[in-house]
Amino acid sequence: MVVIHSRPKRKHTGGRYKKYGKKKLHEMGSLPTNTKLEERRFKKVNGVGSTEKFKLLGGDEANLYDPKTKKYSKVKIKTAIENPANRHFVRRNILTKGAIVETEKGKARITSRPGQDGIINAVLV
Repeated sequence: MVVIHSRPKRKHTGGRYKKYGKKKLHEMGSLPTNTKLEERRFKKVNGVGSTEKFKLLGGDEANLYDPKTKKYSKVKIKTAIENPANRHFVRRNILTKGAIVETEKGKARITSRPGQDGIINAVLV
């Protein structure tokens, strides 16, 4: 499904805008990815120009940063504990930026945007 981000159809007074042109490719958006806690899956999306984005559809490993030792390690994610984006995402194990997850080394907060970056980065809490 395509989402078009363009001018609204109605003014704040309730009147209608006249159509100024057809829908343009640069106004196109997409639905949220909703990265799930499962085996790693991703989808390649072509961007404007020759850019490519990798949308992470599912992931179960995170690059975990430990602020005390200042080291990174790759760890398995067990479950989602808290998600400020939507409280129902916890029940469905959907990972977004800012979500608190339980890992092998303890609780961690996700700092990357998995649906857009294609990777899960987290900081130990």
